[in-house]
Amino acid sequence: MSSLRVLHIDDEPDIREVVAMSLELDPEFTVRGCSSGSDGLAAAAEQLPDLILLDVMMPVMDGPTTLLHLRDNPRTAEIPVIFMTARAQARELDHFKSLGAAGVIAKPFDPMTLAGSVRSQMRPRQDGLAEVRSGFVRRASEDAASLARYRSALGDAATSSAALVRIREITHGLAGAGGIFGFSEISDAAEALEEAAVVALNGAGSSEALELALDRLLACIEVASHRKEIAHRSVDA
Repeated sequence: MSSLRVLHIDDEPDIREVVAMSLELDPEFTVRGCSSGSDGLAAAAEQLPDLILLDVMMPVMDGPTTLLHLRDNPRTAEIPVIFMTARAQARELDHFKSLGAAGVIAKPFDPMTLAGSVRSQMRPRQDGLAEVRSGFVRRASEDAASLARYRSALGDAATSSAALVRIREITHGLAGAGGIFGFSEISDAAEALEEAAVVALNGAGSSEALELALDRLLACIEVASHRKEIAHRSVDA
């Protein structure tokens, strides 16, 4: 029987105790608790759990911020995260999932059925989340190659306008999708380049500013692609 290692991050000791007791009613679960986002980040990188249960409302570093840091670390980027929250309205649920959460469990929960609730959200979405994030990185890498080609066309008066239009279209898509899949750096850099391209199409701005924005986006995509490769090697090892 294989063990499912769960890391539970919550600042309330009573909640950590109840969650541990509830999950360990299922003999396949082993649970480790952490009292803060910073402790949870260290434990996740050390333990590499199969799943993280993450409280939303915590002091100093809340759940969404903790999730962003988890996604920024190649060792923890692909670990599925389930938020636990008393804020279980549809609007909040959609927001948490847009951050990259594999699921959301509402508080208060039934201790007798918590393990089943975790399993129902963990299994089908674990592979899906990793696949979707990997797909975005692949798409971003392809877009980076296109952007590099369009960059060479910017110096030619006959082709610069068409190149700027394509740069604007590509970056608009990356800016919208990057944040959804947990790549805020790509999203921010794409938005900046989109704005620079619009300014250039209007006959303003400078070529230096445009090129700096383009270089920043290409660098962000390269870092994300590199992190993906490291994460895959860590999993294979």
